[in-house]
Amino acid sequence: MHIKYKKAWKQNIIYEIYPRSFKDSNGDGIGDLPGIISKLDYLQSLGVTALWLNPIYKSPDIDHGYDITDYYAIQPEYGTMSDFDLLLEEVHNREMGLLMDLVLNHTSDQHPWFRESRADKHSRYRNYYIWRPAGADGGPPNNWTSYLGKSAWTFDEENEEYYMHLYNSTQPDLNWDNPDLRHSMYKMMRFWLDKGIDGFRIDAVNAISKDQTFPDSDLTRLQSNGEPFIKNGPNIHDYLQEMHEKVFSHYDIFTAGEMSYISEQDVLDYTHPDRRELSMVISPEATTLGNLPEDEFQQKEWTLDELREVMQKWQNNVGDPGGWFGLYFSNHDQPRLVNSFGHPGKYRIQSAKMIGTMLHTLKGTPFMLQGDELGMTNNPKLHSIDDIKEQQAIAYYDVMVNERGEDEEKIMQRIRRKARDHARTPMQWDESIHAGFTTGEPWLPVNPNYKEVNVKEQDSDPYSVLNYYRQLINIRKNHAALTYGEYKAILTDHPQVFAYLRLFEDQTWLVLLNFSEEEAAYSLDSNDIERLADPRLLIGNYKEPNEMIDLKSGVLKPYEAIVLAPSLH
Repeated sequence: MHIKYKKAWKQNIIYEIYPRSFKDSNGDGIGDLPGIISKLDYLQSLGVTALWLNPIYKSPDIDHGYDITDYYAIQPEYGTMSDFDLLLEEVHNREMGLLMDLVLNHTSDQHPWFRESRADKHSRYRNYYIWRPAGADGGPPNNWTSYLGKSAWTFDEENEEYYMHLYNSTQPDLNWDNPDLRHSMYKMMRFWLDKGIDGFRIDAVNAISKDQTFPDSDLTRLQSNGEPFIKNGPNIHDYLQEMHEKVFSHYDIFTAGEMSYISEQDVLDYTHPDRRELSMVISPEATTLGNLPEDEFQQKEWTLDELREVMQKWQNNVGDPGGWFGLYFSNHDQPRLVNSFGHPGKYRIQSAKMIGTMLHTLKGTPFMLQGDELGMTNNPKLHSIDDIKEQQAIAYYDVMVNERGEDEEKIMQRIRRKARDHARTPMQWDESIHAGFTTGEPWLPVNPNYKEVNVKEQDSDPYSVLNYYRQLINIRKNHAALTYGEYKAILTDHPQVFAYLRLFEDQTWLVLLNFSEEEAAYSLDSNDIERLADPRLLIGNYKEPNEMIDLKSGVLKPYEAIVLAPSLH
């Protein structure tokens, strides 16, 4: 069977490294590039094919690297440009790729461009940012809020104008309607691509073109109520096609655009090869199940039907017509995978394996966050707001407690459940002090379960989460059915079991996942059973490979995962 739009990059398994928390080489408590280099053999043994580095550019570090002062320099606490060059060389020596995190929507307010923009209204850099006079009432130009829940505009006393920022006031938005700004950014991209990197993960990319008539929003929500006017804006496709023509088309790379507030048609428009924009879209939609639309720190219990709905949208409605999607269930901005989708207590190991099974058996390109392969969990040490380092949670506390007078403990309960710091605690390497991450004092406290949950402990245990992930990744790499095969949801009314077929050439694969801590009985439709030609258990988190499975009336154990495949030779 000819696979239309087959590309080698689609078969990648991408591992996200949060450099600040991965491995510290010099005892200052902060991860660094030499630390990453020291663990490349581990990443190679895991089987991943590409590494995505969160920002390592020079930064005042208010948003941990997403506020950039120099796109051409390495943050000194992470190392030097020579360290980066060595890292890239060593990654390639192990036949892995390296993706840089590309932040195009904003810079730091300490960036020389913004300093000049602020200092001189006649500077060529003035129009690199979005400045506007006050509204008719003397206040901000409109009622948009930032992702931190405050106004998206900050008044500058010296200029007597407002500048726009979708994030912190220290992260002013760039004006992509200015061709000079665009070409400055293209020059920067070529600098890194000329070094030989393998592509970019592009942060918040569908926000770079705004509706600059700046209408008020009628959405009643705390975070980013202006999203209809800042996402998928009027010139976004022109800018991405120009970016592709000027930059991407000249290199053998792939690009992953992080986007929210998107439809299936949007993804097709961004990723269909004929349009020459991006390689794939990654969306946090699945990671935000349960968030209330009016305030993402308020959550309800999500349902399996909601997960099925998200998967149906991205699996078939995008992939079959020629678009492409990244599988994105965890990242540096979300709580830990096991806490979001599984059971961090009694069934931590089983549920970590089950969620990993889902990630590596769906259609698309899987993205993993460091520590997913260990079943790392949320950190219980986040007691008060003084324990929090990430800016969105701090801003939320300020708005809700200091400005609105809400009960502090109620707000802290929300923050403890949702804080991004859970994903950013240090990687757990061994049972030594600070989990082998550093010999100094770590910038975030290590999760106290590190003596049981660490690489050294799991590496030699054939039944560990780590070794289960190694098996999953090996299976995925060796079977194109898991990358390209059609997705067909089954048992769609089951309240506990998420089940689907993967159909490829004359192969039919079956995946059964129990998303509950109770046993789950199931029975398959006779037509689906007939599709399974001589099925064998390829991998499962309770059973041994090749064990026979009763398809007509089976029972899944708590958080059990089963992958049945035809007899493959």
